[in-house]
Amino acid sequence: MKYFYGTTDFYSEVPTAVTLGKFDGLHLGHQKLINRILAAKEQGLASAVFVIAPPGVPRLLTSPEKRKMLEHAGIDCMIECPFIPEILGMGPGQFVEEVLLKKLKTAYLAVGTDFRFGYQRSGDALFLRDRQETYGIQVDILEKERLDGRVISSTYVREAMREGNMELVKNLLGYGYSVSGIVRHGRQLGRTIGMPTVNLIPEKDKLLPPNGVYFTRVRCGETYYRGITNIGCKPTVDGSFVGVETYLYDFAGELYDREIVVELLSFRRPEYRFDSLEKLKEQMHRDILSGKEYFREQ
Repeated sequence: MKYFYGTTDFYSEVPTAVTLGKFDGLHLGHQKLINRILAAKEQGLASAVFVIAPPGVPRLLTSPEKRKMLEHAGIDCMIECPFIPEILGMGPGQFVEEVLLKKLKTAYLAVGTDFRFGYQRSGDALFLRDRQETYGIQVDILEKERLDGRVISSTYVREAMREGNMELVKNLLGYGYSVSGIVRHGRQLGRTIGMPTVNLIPEKDKLLPPNGVYFTRVRCGETYYRGITNIGCKPTVDGSFVGVETYLYDFAGELYDREIVVELLSFRRPEYRFDSLEKLKEQMHRDILSGKEYFREQ
């Protein structure tokens, strides 16, 4: 997959099928658009996803995660366009001519009904559809995906995340929400109390659900493990930064410096401070037993 990040010097050498947006989370609504441009490859068009989003906002998917998912889906080109006046200041017509036609050679465009673009969001899907013949771009305006009558959106996913409702998050995304990273050395407290764990520090712009304990599925390479994970600051012990610490069932060995993906399946309990390490240990034993019961029922 061709990838452009943080530059306006993106381009395509061949005609493309394009979809545009923030694509935060790549939820089921986004996937509908992506599947449509992938289908256009049958017409000989390359597929391109154009992403533009304000910086400094926690993301459901980090840039590397989004890139991996789109590449796995079969997208030919991903553009993460910089959020700069040079692009934001373009009127709708200028954006179509300078970006869609000149740079990307767009022949087919798939957008949602609420799509807005151009200076002060002055362009919309109807602007594009009404000018199909003028620009020589076939425009498809797709209806929103819904769950139980409500439109699926990144906002909806974030609401479910804030509630720790990982089951609903999965239904909205179409896949289990996960946190990935390299296993790092921690304080090795788990080893001293007979419950060794693996630790990772998420990317700064990764959106996390509420601090607490979650039942999880962990992938390392091609191998999957059942786990129970604490997201938070470990207030009983340290409390200095937010980390992701996971106890793996039926595992013995070392995973240091290896990448793991922790899929958050279900919320167990909030994080709280214990009066002593002994009480923390007792609670961890209860959590582990609760996890065994959870996985038996799956």
